Parts: sequence; C-alpha cells; structure tokens
Amino acid sequence: MAGSFVQTLRRALRHLRTTAAVGREAFPTNSLADLGAAITEGERSHRGELRLIVENSMPFDAIWDGMTNRQRALGLFAEYGVWDTEDNCGVLIYVNLAEHKVDIVCDRAIGRKIGAPTWQAVCQTMTQGFARGEFHDSTLAAIRQVNALLHQHFPAGGERNDNELPDHPVVL
Repeated sequence: MAGSFVQTLRRALRHLRTTAAVGREAFPTNSLADLGAAITEGERSHRGELRLIVENSMPFDAIWDGMTNRQRALGLFAEYGVWDTEDNCGVLIYVNLAEHKVDIVCDRAIGRKIGAPTWQAVCQTMTQGFARGEFHDSTLAAIRQVNALLHQHFPAGGERNDNELPDHPVVL
C-alpha cells in the first residue's frame, strides 16, 4: 500500500512539473499549424477523421484516482466527439507529455480493418522520436502513417468527403 501511494505521489509530481511551457517547447505554434495542415491534407485522400490532442499533464484528480493514459485517451475520444463521425472512422492520437506516452484510439469501423499492432507501431514512431527530442518530425511522420492507413482502407470518393472534425491539434 505504501509503495502504491509513493508511486502515485511521484506520478502526480511529474505531472505538476510538466507545465504549459514544456508543451510550448515541444509543440510551438508553428509546429501545431504544420501538424494541422498535414491532417487537413491527408483527410482529402480518405473518409477518416483524425484528431491530435497533446496534453501537458493530466488533471490532478485523474492522477490521484489512478487513471491510466489509455483511459484518459478513451475519455478524450468521447469528449471531443471523435467517435461521432458518419462512417465511424475517427482516429485520436493522444500525446501525454508528462508521461512520455502516446495512445491511439480508433472508431469501430477502423478497428475492424486495422489491428492493434499497426497502431502500436505508429505510437512507437512517435515515442522513439520524442526520446530524441524530435516532437515535430515524429508526430508529422505518425500523422502521415495514419493518413496512409486511412487512405488504404477508407479512400475518398463517392458522394461525401466532409470534414466533420476540426483539424487543428488541441493542446490541454
């Protein structure tokens, strides 16, 4: 029990130290604009909807309650309506800067066609780049990978290719 308390306290302190300044250094305004443009460009070639959410640190109560990175990503997937697309083909890339973790959550139509190992490889592209301090380039590479997967399985065409969700990254 004491070990669990100490781990939770360490985790909470790590999140408290990961400020907005850390986020701005990793993802400055021009980088966010480039990433948003890459999402927009990619969505022209497929019916999927991609959201990027970068969180400097999770809320304190979430940390204290033991929320995992995956649980937070699932919550944001719902909160930002990534699940609510016409073709059920939304994808969320969630970056947790405090924990140096990335999670990808995809809607059910995509989940039926693209398996977890593929998404884990995309996450690895980012986490390996983050370890080298390459936040922009590794995130851009991941966005391109996701766009290519969505183009392969959900190509644009037919009557509709609406942009249902905003393309600009969200920073929390």
